[in-house]
Amino acid sequence: MRRVFGVIRVVAAGVVIAAIVGQLVYSLDVVPDVAHFLVNFFSYFTILSNALAAIALLVGGYFSFTVRRDPAWFNLSLAAIVTYMATTGVVYNLLLRSITLEQGRTLAWSNEVLHLIAPIYIVLVWILSPGKSPLRWSALWAIVAFPIAWAVYTMIRGPLVGWYPYPFLDPSQPGGYGAVAVYVLGIAGFIGLMGCAVVALSRTRLLRG
Repeated sequence: MRRVFGVIRVVAAGVVIAAIVGQLVYSLDVVPDVAHFLVNFFSYFTILSNALAAIALLVGGYFSFTVRRDPAWFNLSLAAIVTYMATTGVVYNLLLRSITLEQGRTLAWSNEVLHLIAPIYIVLVWILSPGKSPLRWSALWAIVAFPIAWAVYTMIRGPLVGWYPYPFLDPSQPGGYGAVAVYVLGIAGFIGLMGCAVVALSRTRLLRG
């Protein structure tokens, strides 16, 4: 069973990588400043979380073929990535699906993979894959570290280059920094809740495998 999940993990990683590369190549055809665009492209939380997911799936595929249980450090890393991907899926589909982001143009199939299919899949990986070990509740601090660092980076870089990856982070919107703070706090709260759910699932005996 572990090997079957290993094959599925590797195939899924290939699909996610193809979606990232496909969107990147599709957008590069219409952007005037490639260097600036590349930095912006890899500043999207969606792209970063999907890239991390692809790496985790490849590493997880390797472990599925070589060890009976995933190492503790990998379980923690995967728990964090599951949290980020779930957040990506929910935030995009609730707040951003009807908004055109400044990434040149959107490749439809890639967009669905990165914002819907991959988030659902990675959550199912966490629920169904055998070989997980239970996480301590203190793991939440490690899980939220990356989103905090990304938010700080985004809010510092934004006014310097005049660009924000998502409209709700732009203080020039109606409501200014107050509106931004509301959105950031709301998403931070959701990330915290998702992290709690992910840790709780790892501690459920039935789902550890």
